[in-house]
Amino acid sequence: MIAGRALVSTSSDPAQGPELEIVHLLRATTVELGLHSARFAQRNGMHPTDVRALIALMDARRARQELSAGRLGTVLGLNSAGTTALVDRLERAGLVRRARGRQDRRTVVVELEERAMALGRSFFGPLIDRSVELLRGYDAHQLAAIRGFLTGVREAAAGDGGAAGRGA
Repeated sequence: MIAGRALVSTSSDPAQGPELEIVHLLRATTVELGLHSARFAQRNGMHPTDVRALIALMDARRARQELSAGRLGTVLGLNSAGTTALVDRLERAGLVRRARGRQDRRTVVVELEERAMALGRSFFGPLIDRSVELLRGYDAHQLAAIRGFLTGVREAAAGDGGAAGRGA
C-alpha cells in the first residue's frame, strides 16, 4: 500500500487471465472499503468492531429483523462480555438502545438510534450514491451477473473459501 492506497495492477497479463484480474480488483476494492470504514471509525471515536455492529444492526433493520445482544455477538464473533461492552459503548455514544422485542417482550433487542443512521448516511451516503449511479449503467442481465458473483464470493469468504472438496 502507498499513502493509504492499495496497489492495483490493471495490466492485462495474458497468463493471469481476466478472471484473476477481477479477483485482484475485488481484493483492492475490499481494501479501499476497509480503509473507508476505518476512517469513519477514527473520525467518530469508534473501534472497527463498533462499525461492524452498526452495519449488522442496519442490515437487520432493513430486513425487518430484531437482533438480541446475544445474536449480535454471534454475528460479530464476540463472547458475552465483549458483546456487553460493545453494546454499552454504543449506547453511551447515543447510537443504539436496548428495547423489548416486538415478537417476544421477554427478549431484549438492540436497536439503532436515528443518530446512528444519520451519522452513517452523512459519511457513507456519497459512496453509496456513487455505487448506485454506477450500477444504473448496467442492464438487468448484467446486474444479475454482478449480484451472483458477489453473492458467491461472500458465501465463499463466510465459509471455508471453497477449500472443501479440493483436497486443500
